[in-house]
Amino acid sequence: MRTFTAAEIAALTEGKLLCGDPDTVITNIQYDSRQVREGSLFVPIRGARTDPHIFMAQCFEQGAAAALTEQPVSEEFTKPCILVKNTLAALQKLAGAYRQSLSLTLVGVTGSVGKTSTKEMIAAALSQGLDVMKTQGNKNSQIGLPMTMFEMEPHHEAAVIEMGMSEFGEMDRLCDIARPCMAVMTNIGKAHIENLKTQENILAEKLKITRHFDRNGVLFLNGDDRLLSPLYHQLPFSTVTFGLDSGNDYYAEDISVNGFSTEFVCRHGDQAVRLCIPAMGVHSIMNALAAFAVAQHLGLTEETIRQGLLTYRNAPMRQQIHECRDFVLIDDSYNASPEATKASLDVLRSAAGGSTIAVLADMLELGEEGEGEHYRVGAHLAEIGIDMLLTVGPLSRHTARGAGENGCSQVFSFDSNDEAFDFLCGKLTKGCTVLVKGSRGMHTDEIVKKLLQAFPEMS
Repeated sequence: MRTFTAAEIAALTEGKLLCGDPDTVITNIQYDSRQVREGSLFVPIRGARTDPHIFMAQCFEQGAAAALTEQPVSEEFTKPCILVKNTLAALQKLAGAYRQSLSLTLVGVTGSVGKTSTKEMIAAALSQGLDVMKTQGNKNSQIGLPMTMFEMEPHHEAAVIEMGMSEFGEMDRLCDIARPCMAVMTNIGKAHIENLKTQENILAEKLKITRHFDRNGVLFLNGDDRLLSPLYHQLPFSTVTFGLDSGNDYYAEDISVNGFSTEFVCRHGDQAVRLCIPAMGVHSIMNALAAFAVAQHLGLTEETIRQGLLTYRNAPMRQQIHECRDFVLIDDSYNASPEATKASLDVLRSAAGGSTIAVLADMLELGEEGEGEHYRVGAHLAEIGIDMLLTVGPLSRHTARGAGENGCSQVFSFDSNDEAFDFLCGKLTKGCTVLVKGSRGMHTDEIVKKLLQAFPEMS
């Protein structure tokens, strides 16, 4: 990040410098008081339970160079304090201004499912040919995305930025900050439908990722998605489709799974390029097709893209494979939606050499559709032949019912992760494969951590 002066920050955030030297230099931005260091601008963002303004004095002692504030400050403060109406809005304005000072190509990634894995796949594809910056983890929110902007440097040639939203108006704000000139839409599912009510509303909100496109903008669409495919050639900028259907601009054929890797032929026009990705599942092929399309549009050669895709690694808690002594653990505990859970169950089925066990917790934010969606996940589990299901949480009892009523004979439900873990330990058999998945609020990563402590990975 380039440096700012206190006076520059006051101007960019439409704030008022209450005290301190306007020429004070700021070298980094922090909203977490625990991360403040020398040269920081501390941004206290009020939460539901805490008001970080109380930590301003402590942050100055830790080396903070300046701070934003929504309230008057003590006369004892001598370092720059900048009064703004809203510290979060000020952070977003500052991040937007910083982003516009950079000339790199910014690719935004959105969708109901698979944003993080698609972002990682695109960054991998670009990595051998360009100096690439990517969103770390899933910092794609109203706070996380602005902080991501400050990680971009003048030497970066491209950035791959995850952009998530769960309510009306959020994508507008994210786009005003990041201003992507290219974007990828992975799918339109039912994640956050409790807030947005319909999939059509979800599509309309996510499509706002293009609001700053000019005629050179490009939107890469999952052409197999029933809501996205009608957008092809219907927008005032270029659209490119990817998917398994041969009608897409980029599509896959001759697919084979080898261990935990997948090989396929990517076809585009007269091109036929054999690719290998160190990941499993149809969704991973979709991600790789999107990545190939983006990278080729940015001018990378087939061989450069092929080598880049080989460097792909799943992000933590997103279908991470752990090979323990007697069984394989698929950690997909970061989050869950109906579409993503079905895809993970498909991976479990295809990856397994022995018996299969799925540990599924509640999928949240589905509103009135929650019971039905959980039931349908259970039915899918039974239909593809998963051997055993453990559920955690009240909604997942509908998953259990869907599995049981459609032919899965080993179905067990629990109220807590601890109960599920204790039961699971007695059901592990040599050569089995275990999938753990649930919404973030269900904390199913607790089960994964306990499993890895009790049954360490092979070295």
